[in-house]
Amino acid sequence: MTSPSRPAHPPRRRPTTLLSLSVLAAAALNGCSSDTDEPGNNRAAAHPAPKGVVTVDAARTTVDAYEKANNEANRTQGSRGARLLGTVEGGQVHEQSLADYEQFKTWSKKDQEEYGTEFVFTSRKYYIPDGQSWFAVRAKSSGSTSEALLVFDKVGGRLKMVASVYANEKTAIPEIAVRNGFATAVDPAKRVGPLAPNQLGDAFEDLVETGGKEQGRQLASTTATKEFAQRYVNRTKGKQAAFSKINYFDGKPVHPRVYALRLADGGVLAVFPTSYTIEFLHKRFMSGGRIIPGETEAIYNSERRPVVTDEYQGQALAALAPSRKPEVITWRYAMVDSR
Repeated sequence: MTSPSRPAHPPRRRPTTLLSLSVLAAAALNGCSSDTDEPGNNRAAAHPAPKGVVTVDAARTTVDAYEKANNEANRTQGSRGARLLGTVEGGQVHEQSLADYEQFKTWSKKDQEEYGTEFVFTSRKYYIPDGQSWFAVRAKSSGSTSEALLVFDKVGGRLKMVASVYANEKTAIPEIAVRNGFATAVDPAKRVGPLAPNQLGDAFEDLVETGGKEQGRQLASTTATKEFAQRYVNRTKGKQAAFSKINYFDGKPVHPRVYALRLADGGVLAVFPTSYTIEFLHKRFMSGGRIIPGETEAIYNSERRPVVTDEYQGQALAALAPSRKPEVITWRYAMVDSR
């Protein structure tokens, strides 16, 4: 393999049976709800009532519709499946889904069967911030014990899933604060400790660029950062480096929006997009040296060539606090092009 391919994390949309949700009081319909929570609204009547982009019932319906369309798209695949998925999905997660469809034939039979297995999201908790165009859902999916944080935002006037990040089984997603039935959105440009949420992408990508010697030093050492920094080791000391000069370039996320929520401990939970490009230059290209593209790269360009440029689009989840370095909880990247 000439370059990293799909991540080890399990972002596959897998699920079991939907759990019934309790009937919510009308005063709490715009707020946060779970299978067991029925938050009330204790705001004084003099204050304007908070309002989210949807009620909890509407959020539930949005997630149900996503499940149905995604399951059908995963079975259908191809251009028809991609068009169907595009009706309920956008953002970085959609870039990765389209890459999955393109690269599907290179996967093992087991992975292909798993991807086509119907799923639902269970143990849902809805977090609807006041005055925002988006809401978040904390849930599990069929066949997985890992929790996911899902974000739905308006794209072209329609609510679509724009982010989907799965914590691993050893790392829990921190508790999100809820007050009077509502979550609290945080300005992504406001610094929390050494970094603001909208600075996390550059710091995270530095782990691949320098091994974390520059902006990456602002991040706490976690399982997720160690795994990602291994990509720097692979490209500088791996087998590919023996016959290729490997250059790294900062990428531009196709969908750059950062989503941030206040945590129960006063910190901030941020979903942030990332991107980078890797260029493999054959050390003997001046004398006719050619690189043989790997199986995934060949999906986009199967020709042997002196330079292979791979583009990756990703998303990650991090917890920030004033008193410590940001802790990246999980990440997912997908190669979306090779030229």
